[in-house]
Amino acid sequence: MSATSRQAGPIEDYIAALTAALHGPARIKARMIEEIHDGLADTVSAHTREGMAYQRAAHEAVGEFGTLDELVPSCQRELTIAQARHTARAVALTAPFLVACWYLAWTTDHDQPWQLPRTAQLLAVHLAGVAGAAALLAAATLAVTGTLARWLPTPHQLPLAVAWTGTVSSVAMAVATLALAAASVLATNWPLLVFAGALAATSHAVVAASARACRQCARLPAA
Repeated sequence: MSATSRQAGPIEDYIAALTAALHGPARIKARMIEEIHDGLADTVSAHTREGMAYQRAAHEAVGEFGTLDELVPSCQRELTIAQARHTARAVALTAPFLVACWYLAWTTDHDQPWQLPRTAQLLAVHLAGVAGAAALLAAATLAVTGTLARWLPTPHQLPLAVAWTGTVSSVAMAVATLALAAASVLATNWPLLVFAGALAATSHAVVAASARACRQCARLPAA
């Protein structure tokens, strides 16, 4: 980026306002902003080569790109889809761990007098069901917003559905963490349950943060 480009008041003001208006995955957002900035810089260069004064060329370039009200909705939609894919990927990768954690809890000390109480067993079944359903929806989301997006439009409410799926999954993982921690106190093979609980807690942290960001993106008017 040239020193002249960095000093361009209209362009830098435009980019700063656009950056503040958009929300989504940091790396994708940064790449999008950089591409727009480079496009503005190229337009300014084209105008100055034709003899136009630099400041006027900068104003012309901003005008040609359109107002923020015109540009933000399409950019935000792209970022919202990207965030939904990020959340779906997090759910798809971590939900199977929740099933694995409960499998460990179910089978540990199987031949010992102590076993999971019936209430805990029912909880395990329900949480495993939640994890399985979330993983299926996440996989479907990745397909719909990936290869199939070339032929099928992305459902408007899909990002919000993914956000709440991630939220429910993260709550299930938090409950699993507490239940496994309690079960480890009673089990003789407690290190295995402690490990399973730590795995559930880590999965909760990953999914909860991504789901929160996805909810924020999905609720934006531009999305």
